[in-house]
Amino acid sequence: MAMKDYSDEFRADAVALYESTPGATYKSIAADLGVNRATLREWVLRDRDRRGVTAAVARPGSRPGEAVPSADPDERVLQLEARVAELEASERKLATERDILRRAAKYFRRDELVRSRFQFVDDHRNTQEVKRLCQVLDVNRSSYYKWLAGAEARAARQCEDRILAGKIREVHGESGGAYGSPRVSAELRAKGLRVNEKRVARVMRTFSITGIRLRRRVRTTVPDPAVPPVPDLFQRDFTATEPGRKYMGDITYLPLAGGGFLYLATVLDCFSRKVVGWSIADHMRTGLVADALRMAASTRGRLDGAVFHSDHGAQYGSRSFADLCDQLGVTRSMGSVGTSADNAACESFHASLKRETLQGARDYGDSATCRRTVFAWLTRYNTRRRHSANGHVSPDEYEHRHHTAKLTLAA
Repeated sequence: MAMKDYSDEFRADAVALYESTPGATYKSIAADLGVNRATLREWVLRDRDRRGVTAAVARPGSRPGEAVPSADPDERVLQLEARVAELEASERKLATERDILRRAAKYFRRDELVRSRFQFVDDHRNTQEVKRLCQVLDVNRSSYYKWLAGAEARAARQCEDRILAGKIREVHGESGGAYGSPRVSAELRAKGLRVNEKRVARVMRTFSITGIRLRRRVRTTVPDPAVPPVPDLFQRDFTATEPGRKYMGDITYLPLAGGGFLYLATVLDCFSRKVVGWSIADHMRTGLVADALRMAASTRGRLDGAVFHSDHGAQYGSRSFADLCDQLGVTRSMGSVGTSADNAACESFHASLKRETLQGARDYGDSATCRRTVFAWLTRYNTRRRHSANGHVSPDEYEHRHHTAKLTLAA
């Protein structure tokens, strides 16, 4: 809707815009300004009358609207004054546009660019015309009004997002800052909240709730070229239909303050990704991986008939480890030399462990603190940590559901 009352400055600018635009018509300029054609014509004629200038007559070969210089010195002065007024009006227009763009710069943020432009128009609509603001910022005026009409619904969504962010922070804190949007979503759903993972991811981005990224790892796999070959029985298939049938193991380093290391060997069940055995020591000798396998046998009760997969580290290829596997009834399997993908599940497990326990720190401190921290995470991993391979339930819960289903079918 057009304004009913126009300021003197607005009228002067409107007249100057008409007089300074070659080939302009009252209709085109009035449409740009959002005023009535007759109103604009009245302002122009009144301004010319005030300055004593009659409508300019185009001279042959001249541009439309270009005034013919008068021979009368007084008339010439009036014409020059009118030209100066036009230039000043044009300068004011350009200055206004520059000022709009300067103030709007802080609103322009990548994925929220269009919404921020609308917000800028809304913030400055009392000092500038909405039409002018939309023109300078290159946004559609009808889209702005549509955005404005949705303000109430938008405010309600923002309020809901803040409430959801509080619940996300609670889950994120309980996980030690480790969970990303998939596990946070699963935890919220387990608590009875119906929520979409994409929305959780968006809210986490908006409120800067993030996981932890891992540093470059240290090499722990040192193959022994003298050991006899062991076949790859997994062929990169890290799944199992029953617990206790397929296991996988690996070694990772645990950095300490001062540049030292402890080393962790683990044994994971391929069915549920449960860590059934582990060992921590200040060395990478065969005893490290042997202790982890013995713990797995103790946890499961027996390993007879199972397959154990590892990389080509010298510890796993040693004679003493082979004898232990024979003693426990375990068949060995090894991936290709130098191919981390052949033991990817263990690599991923260790990456998660260090990402979620170090939380961006360079080391664990002293060895005692390191052992306590890793022990706490390993036990919590089995009992509470949601695993994506298990449909976002913990390894213990996943195995429990499997056993319950089997008993139900047997009954």
